Amino acid sequence: MFREERDESQFSWNMLGDIEAGRPNLGPMMHLAVYRLMQYTLRDLLIRDFGVETADRIFYEAGKKAGEEFCRNLLADAKDMQGFCTAIQQHMRDLGIGIFRVESADYDQGSFVITIAEDLDCSGLPVCDEQICIYDEGFLAGVLLAYTGKDFQVKEVDCWGSGDRICRFTAVPI
Repeated sequence: MFREERDESQFSWNMLGDIEAGRPNLGPMMHLAVYRLMQYTLRDLLIRDFGVETADRIFYEAGKKAGEEFCRNLLADAKDMQGFCTAIQQHMRDLGIGIFRVESADYDQGSFVITIAEDLDCSGLPVCDEQICIYDEGFLAGVLLAYTGKDFQVKEVDCWGSGDRICRFTAVPI
């Protein structure tokens, strides 16, 4: 499952396991600091060993795979764009990922401006003059790919890390 060499991702939703059976006392939630410890120490070591560009690519691709699985397993019942947006907003809030909102949409072009408030990855961090939510860029690209069947280029344009108080992303079909 995790120790064999491979060229393609083999991740699937069932790898999350039976959380209820495995954590009958602690449940499915944990403190945000633990998530950030995992994310930022992993990112730090990837940058040290492989450089920023490779670390960014890995985080984006991991986010994209997670977004695809998230959509397939939690948003599969959404029949139209309004239902899809409502479902993703509810699931992201319920899971503590952030407060999702479509700020604007150009349905003819298929492009979106999406915001995430209280973002899991960066809200509350010290200002560092960087947009740092590369995993989120991939996550949103994966969700959109799984829902629409089209690849999207998602780019963060505003971030808590760069001094904004909300994360804003543009999503444009490729």
